[in-house]
Amino acid sequence: MNATPLLLITTDPTQPLAHLALRYARTFLKQMKLQQTQLADERHERGIIENDTQPLNVFFYADAAHTANRLRWQSADQTDLTQEWQALAKQYQLSLPVCVSTALSRGISDSDNSTRHQLNGENIADGFHLVGLSELAIMMQGNCRLLQF
Repeated sequence: MNATPLLLITTDPTQPLAHLALRYARTFLKQMKLQQTQLADERHERGIIENDTQPLNVFFYADAAHTANRLRWQSADQTDLTQEWQALAKQYQLSLPVCVSTALSRGISDSDNSTRHQLNGENIADGFHLVGLSELAIMMQGNCRLLQF
């Protein structure tokens, strides 16, 4: 059984490593889709049930929480990592969890946490969701290969 990659993204979206994490995820998911397509007929013929587990886990932590800020402005000549992650997540049904404590400490909130902490509104980008560190621990419990960017 292959280990599921877990991308622990900790760098601010303005940093080159944040862009590298996106490129890695995009390339990995494309390769997985090709492999799945090639093996689909063989599995079907053998009666093997498809495994619906996510082929890649992502977790935004520390300064990477800025990626989930829908109000973060990006100039037209720069890649908007927020939009790129959203598109990738939509294409591959990828979950985009963000550590709630690091997000809140950087001014990023969803409606539930805004209410709970009496904040003036929410600014989390579509597709991203705030979670506790227990989500990261659960991802690490399985057979994973941790890659930090």
